[in-house]
Amino acid sequence: MKLEKTTNQSSGRIHRRYDDACGTAHGLELLGERWALFVVRELMFGPRRFSDLKSDLPGLSANVLTQRLTELEARGVVEKTSLPPPANVQVYGLTDWGYEAEIIIRELGRWAARSPLHDPTLPISPVSIMLSLRTLIVPERTQALDFVVGFRFGELAFRGHLKGDQIAITREEPADAALVFTGTAPGLGAYIHGNVPLAQLAQAGALTAEGDPALIALFPTLFMMPEKLPPKE
Repeated sequence: MKLEKTTNQSSGRIHRRYDDACGTAHGLELLGERWALFVVRELMFGPRRFSDLKSDLPGLSANVLTQRLTELEARGVVEKTSLPPPANVQVYGLTDWGYEAEIIIRELGRWAARSPLHDPTLPISPVSIMLSLRTLIVPERTQALDFVVGFRFGELAFRGHLKGDQIAITREEPADAALVFTGTAPGLGAYIHGNVPLAQLAQAGALTAEGDPALIALFPTLFMMPEKLPPKE
């Protein structure tokens, strides 16, 4: 496979292209630039403001975020719109085709989590932890369940409807939730995927829960991290 650099006339940047007809090669051309896949991930639950994206991707500079959004818009993955009055705020969202990339993000995450080098204690965004729930649900444990769960991370709220073998998650206030978790994304990850007691997380200011005590205790058992590969000797 030959890797070439070609000039993107519309953006004035150098864009890497692969001399390969494989769809995987073109997929890397579309989403392989540094931070591009993370930007797409953060838009999976609806359009967001530039400042919101920057806040949840703290390692990404404003200049690079602008470049990635411009490139993804030119490639048909992202679209720029404005919220109606009284907001009148410019937001970035995924196109219908852009939303189809969710399966790539979820399965790449599931595959990579098996690595013994993966560190689940690193920072994680609210959107990423929501996607992890959709990815790591255990259907055999949820078939008979039907309830709504809420998540609040500062001003960002999500509603999850767990029914049958899946959890449908939307970015909205969970007014009808039987239980609500409030706190940080790492705190929720520690409770669900790290077996950290809720009391310990509450004391640290990382996570609290209100609602049905039985469902609060049951919830983390409905998800499972993939089995780790043995470390290389």
